[in-house]
Amino acid sequence: MTLEDLLQKADELKLSGRHDEAIKLANQMLLSDPEYVEAYEEIGDNYLSLREYEKSQKALDYAIKLNPNSPNALYLLGFLHSSLGDFQKSVDILERADTLQPHHPEILRCLGWSIFHNGDRKRGLVILERARTIAPTDSLVICDLAVCYLNDRQFARTIDLLEFVLRMEPDNDKAKDCLETAIFFKKEFEKLESE
Repeated sequence: MTLEDLLQKADELKLSGRHDEAIKLANQMLLSDPEYVEAYEEIGDNYLSLREYEKSQKALDYAIKLNPNSPNALYLLGFLHSSLGDFQKSVDILERADTLQPHHPEILRCLGWSIFHNGDRKRGLVILERARTIAPTDSLVICDLAVCYLNDRQFARTIDLLEFVLRMEPDNDKAKDCLETAIFFKKEFEKLESE
């Protein structure tokens, strides 16, 4: 099996939620090639999914040390900082990733989210809308966009987006929960406005 075959297998394990197995396989790749950047990215991505942020950062920092222009490693590191609430650092890293790989919906999704939560709400929404234009059926993009619109109290827009996701993915629990929240807050704000 080539390193690319092993990487594909590790990615399949990751997507099925078998993160520990994916990490083990990525570590096997590093025995063949200790500078295989994609293996470090895979390890970082899986530790990110497991919310083991220090281990994730260590792997991603090493991937970037080996290849400072890896858009995937930069994206994952930006996502990690966003997950930790360090939005300025996330924006700085994700802007580099976006320069290296422009128009990538996943990079734009995370960049828009981080910019929005770093205080530039309008720009964050514009970037999230751009991600949605590029990937109009990506439920992660649409849900993040909806959550930002909800935070911006644009309830009708939020509800439209979440209903669209649920038409595509009726079992999407994140969209269901967000929709319930949006409907609740819409009613509460309507009550306040009518008083």
